[in-house]
This record gives sequence, structure tokens and C-alpha cells, in this order.
Amino acid sequence: MGDQDHLSELTILKEIAEKLNEGTDINQTLYQVLSQLLDVSGFETGWIFLFDENGNSTLTAAKNLPPALLNTKHKPMCGNNCWCVDHYKTGKLLKATNILECKRLEDASEQNWGDTLGLTHHATVPLRSGEEKFGIMNIASAGKGRFKKEELALLESIAFQIGNAIKRIRLTEQAREVALIEERNRLAQDLHDSVNQLLYSITLMAKAGSSKGGQDKDVFEQIQSISQHAQAEMKALIWQLRPKGLEMGIIYALNGYGDMLGVHVDTASQGVVGLPAQIEESLWRIGQEAINNCQKHAGKNEIFFDFSFKPNLVIMTIRDEGCGFSHNPDLELPSNGLRNMKNRAESLHGSFTLETEPGKGTAIIVSIPF
Repeated sequence: MGDQDHLSELTILKEIAEKLNEGTDINQTLYQVLSQLLDVSGFETGWIFLFDENGNSTLTAAKNLPPALLNTKHKPMCGNNCWCVDHYKTGKLLKATNILECKRLEDASEQNWGDTLGLTHHATVPLRSGEEKFGIMNIASAGKGRFKKEELALLESIAFQIGNAIKRIRLTEQAREVALIEERNRLAQDLHDSVNQLLYSITLMAKAGSSKGGQDKDVFEQIQSISQHAQAEMKALIWQLRPKGLEMGIIYALNGYGDMLGVHVDTASQGVVGLPAQIEESLWRIGQEAINNCQKHAGKNEIFFDFSFKPNLVIMTIRDEGCGFSHNPDLELPSNGLRNMKNRAESLHGSFTLETEPGKGTAIIVSIPF
């Protein structure tokens, strides 16, 4: 490789590093870097798969995919059935490698799913930082059946940069989440110490005024009723900001919240594991919403929680024996509360399942990996 080639490679690495250092959102950053890599390297097509804790791949970024791979009916870019994903999951993909023939492209061509634009092969390279693995990056060009050693080395260098950037962004997101929780806790304490105490004082003063009788008795009683209602609302808001008892575990916190609303919470659990704070709080928020729904809509004052704790997975099953409702699983969830519960689970790469029928109660199953 000549001096000019070395200079060109260093320029590419510098431009990629600058883009990665600017990134704060993983999906957006990966797309921008992939686009830039194709622009400066002369390669034509690229795509990146990231993997969750269960080994399931997600197409996170793609640029210039041919129509065959964009087929909306057959969805060839979904699923784990290809050589590069298989070797990544089994630990055999350790460095940038030539794929002799891409199975996704091969299937698309054989099944006439669309034009492949001359793509048949690609290079694949793992994305990692140290011993931590995140996914794979595939690069292809029309008519290119094999990548040179120098090209694979360049892709491997870029992949290391991408892996380090993914780790940096995720650590930043975790730190931001911790800071947010701390700020909510501080605000909850302030509300408890100031506003809630003032409302309690107003309640006592109104009670004392009404006990004296006289023509203002009705006014004092109304003030007492309003301030008591405001106290209840403030107490619920403080629970929203800082779940009381969550430091004692999610089961303890859910029981406490149920007691506050007059709903009996029956719990069972299998296994013991320490949950990450973000997952524990998300499960709490989902459970809290379920208790609210039980109190408001189920027509019952009892709800059941069953937890299954596994080394890298937690499953929370919530069930009530209330009135239930009609729901078509192919349609959008019918309430903001249920949609929020689903969004919380899926934001952590988990799943949310709703089972309900009129007169047969409601069951919610939440599964979150960690």
C-alpha cells in the first residue's frame, strides 16, 4: 500500500471518528456514519444489525439497499437466518470477513423478490468494544465478490470505532437516566416537605374552624374537604415522582401503592436476581398503571402479580378477575395507559402482551431482558 493509500485511509478514519464523537443517539449516529463511510470509501451499500441480550437482531441502519432486500411482503432483512448472524451468535465472527455468498440476497434472487442491483456478496465485521459485542456491519458493492485484505482491515478499524461509540452513548444514556431519577427524588422530597405539609396545616385549621360551629361552619368543612382531596392528589404525585418503598424491592413498593388506593395486591415470585434500577422502575410504573386500571375499571379491588426472575430476563404477569373488555390484538391498544405500559416495555427491548375478554378479567404479560 502506497503513501497515498495510507493518507486516504487515515482521512477516512479521521472523518468517521469525528462523526462518531458528535453522536448522541445510536440509531441516528449509525445511519450517519454508514452514509459517510459509503461516500468516502467508494463502497455502494451497507447495513448494520444490532443484537439484544437474547441474541435477536434488529436492522438498525441501512443505506442504498436494493429493492430485493426492501421487499415489504417477505421482509428479507428480518430474522436471524443467515451466515453472518449465525457466526456472530456462535462466537465465530471475530474479525472482518468475506461472505462467500449472502443468503438474504440469494433467497431474494431465487424467489424473485426484486432487483438485487448486482449485489451477491458482502463483507461482514463485528461491532465491539473490548470484550463487549453489539452487532455486525455489512458492506457490499455490485459485482464485488471479494474484498481485499486492506479493505477488510479498514472496515475492521471503523467497526472498532463504532463499537466504542455505541458503548459511550449507552453509558451516557445510563448516566442521564440516573441523574433524572435523582432529580425526581429531590423534587418529590421538596413537595413532601413543603406543599404537602402546607396542605396538612390547612386541613387542621379548617377542621378546627368547623368544630366551633357558627355561620362559617359549612365554609370550613368545604375547605377541609378540598384540602384533604388536594393532599391525596399530592400524595399520588409524590408516588409518581419517587415510588415509596422501591428501595425495598418492587414487590414491597407495589403492595404499598395498592394499600394507598385500597386495592389488595397479591404477589408471587420465582427466582432471585438483582434488577438494574431502570428496569425495576419501569416494571414499577407498569404495575402502578395496572393497579390504577384495576381500581378504576375492573370492578374488583384485588390484583395479582407473578414475577419470574431469570439470570438475564424478568417476566411480570399481572392479572385481575374484573369485567375485562373486548380487544382486537391487531388493533391499537384502547387507552393511553395501556399504550404507555407497552412503550415502557418495548423501550427496554422487552415485550408486552394483553389478554382480555368481557367478563373474564384481564391479564398482562411483560418480559424484559437485561
